[in-house]
Amino acid sequence: MRKLLLSFTGVMLVALTITIAAGPAPVVSRQSSPPVPTFARDVAPIFYSKCVTCHRAGEIGPMSLITYEEVRPWARAIERRVGEGTMPPWHAEAADGTFANERKLTAEEKDVIARWIAGGAPAGDRSDLPAPPSFVEGWTIGKPDVVFEMAEEYEVPARGAVAYEYFYIPTNLTEAKWVEAIEIRPGNRAVVHHVLAFYQAPPDTPAARPALKLPAHMKLPARITGDRPPQESKVPSRLIATYTPGSGPMMLKPGAAMRLAPGGVIELQMHYTTNGTAATDRTKVGLIFAKQPPSQEVRASHFFNAQFTIPAGDADYRVDSEVGFAEDVTLWGVFPHTHLRGKRWEYKLELPDGTVKPLLSVPRYDFNWQTYYVFKEPLVVPRGSRILSAAWYDNSPGNRANPDPKTAVTWGDQTWEEMQYTGLLYSVAPSAPAATSGAPNARLPRAGVEASAAQP
Repeated sequence: MRKLLLSFTGVMLVALTITIAAGPAPVVSRQSSPPVPTFARDVAPIFYSKCVTCHRAGEIGPMSLITYEEVRPWARAIERRVGEGTMPPWHAEAADGTFANERKLTAEEKDVIARWIAGGAPAGDRSDLPAPPSFVEGWTIGKPDVVFEMAEEYEVPARGAVAYEYFYIPTNLTEAKWVEAIEIRPGNRAVVHHVLAFYQAPPDTPAARPALKLPAHMKLPARITGDRPPQESKVPSRLIATYTPGSGPMMLKPGAAMRLAPGGVIELQMHYTTNGTAATDRTKVGLIFAKQPPSQEVRASHFFNAQFTIPAGDADYRVDSEVGFAEDVTLWGVFPHTHLRGKRWEYKLELPDGTVKPLLSVPRYDFNWQTYYVFKEPLVVPRGSRILSAAWYDNSPGNRANPDPKTAVTWGDQTWEEMQYTGLLYSVAPSAPAATSGAPNARLPRAGVEASAAQP
């Protein structure tokens, strides 16, 4: 028995010696996983900043996402749409914060939503819930100073294709007005696909040298200008606002505004879609005026290529266009526009020394979610520069939205035709000569389309 005890003691001493020699045993650290996000503390602020402009009562979103009770039943659908990148609808590729009207979620915001849903989508402590954003009923821009409305309701049939309709609303402005916000409000969102609002007014001051150098390919094809009724053949001259599902109103920074000359008319290009039920619409436009003349006048113009034919069956046809600058300008925004066959856009800025820089990339253009991309920090563009645009089209059977892949497609207003059109928002350096007719004084040039672009 004594030998056994000695043997056991010897083993313990050896083990103790080995332990002391090796040092203390390593402590296994258990890194705590981050807490599950809650709706009140983490998710609601994201929805309030990125989603509820559309997803609230009376707006285009099919459900409201303001309260937890409204959001919870849609948690899995939200997870899927956010994961696919289809919600919020945003189609440009650019660094976060490039655009003032950016709708996309950051990687961190997507991660918060994913972890919240994976953790059971808890409500959280209601004391953490921020106050929801306040909205003026019926308007995103706040209460308009003036509202212009279609003279009467338009009847949309239950079925069939509806050609673009044009409506003209006299403003009866007796003096020039500076506008800092414009919003288009469809009377019936269920049948209004998109609206383009143009402003036409007689010049109220002498014409001056254009700031834009417009391309020759803006001339409309002869078959359109010669063979079709006037209302289907013209290109309106001055785009001031757009409405598409998910897009916001035109809201300019403090100190910037558009000038509307007196005696003008608002022209609405309306694209209606049928849904199986006859309906009516009476769209309106609301304006907020600047309290004083701005330090920067923002002008609305465009450039396009109307000289193209997209071959039948071609899945990747490219059409180019460009615009040059005869003056130093500040570029505020770019609006790419094609129809059902358009699939992507690229814009580049070519500087006077030949340097070419990327300006805007829209690799997943969607006719149903058109956007006026407004830069958070407007871009300074020196005279002698050019914007180079390229649009690609899918006229093949693989394009499910293609009205007829067996037909070659040319320029035209209707959705079964095509466009390669770009809207521009810009301002001219104050020291530059006025770029358009109608300058109110020598300090600020007139807003509007360049004289050579009035009616190509």
